[in-house]
Amino acid sequence: MALITLRQLLDHAAENNYALPAFNVNNLEYIQAVMRAADATDSPVILQASRGARAYAGDAFLRHLILGAAEEYPHIPICLHLDHGDQPSTCISAITNGFTSVMMDGSLLADGKTVASYDYNVAVTAEVVKFAHAAGVSVEGELGCLGNLETGAGEKEDGHGFEGKLSREELLTDPEQAFDFVEKTGVDALAVAIGTSHGAYKFTRAPDGEILSIETIAKIHKRLPNTHMVMHGSSSVPQDLQDLFNEFGGKMKQTWGVPVSEIQKAIPLGVRKVNIDTDLRLAFTGEIRKHHLQQPDNFDPRNYLKPATARMVEVCKERFQAFNTAGQASKIRIKRLPEMAKAYSKTV
Repeated sequence: MALITLRQLLDHAAENNYALPAFNVNNLEYIQAVMRAADATDSPVILQASRGARAYAGDAFLRHLILGAAEEYPHIPICLHLDHGDQPSTCISAITNGFTSVMMDGSLLADGKTVASYDYNVAVTAEVVKFAHAAGVSVEGELGCLGNLETGAGEKEDGHGFEGKLSREELLTDPEQAFDFVEKTGVDALAVAIGTSHGAYKFTRAPDGEILSIETIAKIHKRLPNTHMVMHGSSSVPQDLQDLFNEFGGKMKQTWGVPVSEIQKAIPLGVRKVNIDTDLRLAFTGEIRKHHLQQPDNFDPRNYLKPATARMVEVCKERFQAFNTAGQASKIRIKRLPEMAKAYSKTV
């Protein structure tokens, strides 16, 4: 089965009122975990790689791992998505390496830390949309900066995140500006700022409307009812995974992520893609810590990678089921990139 574009998956999700977890992947075990969970639940898949993941694994290795997943699971639609492209050239390199979807994050300048002007964001995102759509590839844009509403600070991930502090208004995507942005750029999906942030330390208490603004999503959806929204920084950081990590030698301070229940509230409001990374990292590392302490004589990596991968499988299954992604893979008909390019050309 060929790889699928993000636009096709999100269109199907909108038509059938579900969302897709988008899992950041870095190596073989991450990809195996997502695919095994997808196979068990009949779920379509978004595998996304950040610039950090591409630098760590290498584009050629990532590309062939994904092609291997497509060959092993031909019945599962798979989107290969670039997470947080920092400039058009990064998106071009992803497309030439087989990515079927790219994110142009123009909310920050190419240095990944300086807040960009609105005009800059529009210009670079529209540029990427133009050449990506010509190749049939989907584009996700971002409006507003991801940051903590409690502190006003950004959170760096793979070197990406603004420096300093922003006001609450600056940290929440403006619905009217969102309408203008989508009209001017033609993006297939819009990542919005609602108080989520990258990494594990999202909130110092269970989030409420003051620090996690689902209301902002509702307002944007009312203004843009046909636009697919994306929630970044949306790992739930479950307590059992924090406990697993700490029980076997970790020193992670208490934290709160984005509750699955809050994500479920956002799905009927137009959220179709939910980015998850920390939850898999915690599951993977926690199981490895456990194995090393319980079996200190082992030196065969397979003996600890197997349970670590199995724990990630369970996390992925839970998200597929919670977001109603389960049962949808077999209902999707894939359009190849030339078909998508032709469809895009008719809308210009």
